Amino acid sequence: MDAAVPTATVGEIPADAKILDVREDYEWAEGHIEGAQHIPMDQVPARYGEIPLDEDVYVICRSGGRSMRVTAYLNQYGFDAFNVAGGMGAWQDAEKPMVSENDQTPQVR
Repeated sequence: MDAAVPTATVGEIPADAKILDVREDYEWAEGHIEGAQHIPMDQVPARYGEIPLDEDVYVICRSGGRSMRVTAYLNQYGFDAFNVAGGMGAWQDAEKPMVSENDQTPQVR
């Protein structure tokens, strides 16, 4: 993958940033960023119209691989997207807030 994909660390994400989580449904349910948009990676080409074109988008997955591919894809079509380095693992390690959909303590596996 192109090393020129724009990247941001979890500490560089603005507080009011638009975050796109491209993990699978079961990963999202176990723990995600409150307010994030969820579109699994394989659905992005069909649903990219749901992603705002007029603001920066921070793309996140579990560790950064899927989000890097989605970031490159979105930028190819005119979006201002940034890959979140380290993904949700880095988010969890930084003790950033998370919520879950399964009434369990939010976690990233």
